[in-house]
Amino acid sequence: MQRVADTRRTTHARVLIAADKFKGSLTAVEVAGHVAAGLRRARPGTEVEALPVADGGDGTVAAAVAAGFARHTREVTGPTGEPVTAAWALRGTTAVVEMAEASGLQHLPGGVPAPLTATTRGSGELIAAALDAGVRTLVFGVGGSATTDGGAGMLTALGARLLTADGTPVGPGGAALAELARADLSGLDPRLAEVDLVLASDVDNPLTGPTGAAAVYGPQKGADEDDVRTLDAALTHYARVLTEALGDRAAEAAEAPGAGAAGGVGFGALVGLGARFRPGIEVMLDVLGFADALDRADLVITGEGSLDTQTLHGKAPAGVAAAARARGVDTVAVCGRLALDPEALERAGIRRAYALAEIEPDPERCFSEAGPLLEKIARTLGEEWLA
Repeated sequence: MQRVADTRRTTHARVLIAADKFKGSLTAVEVAGHVAAGLRRARPGTEVEALPVADGGDGTVAAAVAAGFARHTREVTGPTGEPVTAAWALRGTTAVVEMAEASGLQHLPGGVPAPLTATTRGSGELIAAALDAGVRTLVFGVGGSATTDGGAGMLTALGARLLTADGTPVGPGGAALAELARADLSGLDPRLAEVDLVLASDVDNPLTGPTGAAAVYGPQKGADEDDVRTLDAALTHYARVLTEALGDRAAEAAEAPGAGAAGGVGFGALVGLGARFRPGIEVMLDVLGFADALDRADLVITGEGSLDTQTLHGKAPAGVAAAARARGVDTVAVCGRLALDPEALERAGIRRAYALAEIEPDPERCFSEAGPLLEKIARTLGEEWLA
């Protein structure tokens, strides 16, 4: 196991497990379950509380449901136009809507990417479902999307009109935005003005340019170099047309942090839905009641599939560790793969990290046997950290 320089043993009795999913192998709920099982084998009397977390991407609704939100479903338009069943979460007048549930990569038929034509329409339909429930606060978690349409499909689902020169609606997907001639957002659902809509994302990219939605994330959605150029030009034109319709606030939104999130859906939410951007893990820790759970903890265990440099830029483990350190609570981490040195872990507030790959060098077995392996390293963790 990789350690930080300080190897003093610390005694803890109450443990809070606040880990994200191990993508491709375990959900956040399953991670918590396996870690708890390993800890109890090491120290049977340990008090363990599980609070699965997410940073706004896929798994966000599942984390909310695990924290006590009610799970609701709605049939919506998938990224390539086919109907899909999408889940969202509700507690009181607060809703958690996860873009990936409606417009995510997992909904591509046969897994075949559609970088030029995939639409966010279903995400707008899912937001409408939450509005129908009378919510006052709506957390819109974005990430894991199959789309690069700047949120155009989402806006049209909520009442916007995006028209070509001959007055017909533009087609689905980012490439079709090159044909956009006029934007009319006056028909957007009036209930949006009554809701505090929070754009929860772990990225702060602008809409266009070398660090924009198409250039950075398009290849993850199947876009080749020509597709990236096509999409970036179309999104640039889209922002220009919206600026003509709405004024400088649209141009400013295109450059704002988070505008490029999830194929530019961040821009659509900022300029059209009146959203305010917040780092996804900060939002979710608030929504999930992390502060109260932290009050009951002597040790926090966080983690995700890969602890690497991306972890340090808004991912769940970094957010959990920062919040715990601010309260003087130690944090250790579990992961599938560890690519951070001890100094980087220490700077992030993580005192030690335990990786599956360090007890099982075969990556395929780390995926297929992640649960038992995680219990094994959690047992080691418990023996080292718990009285």
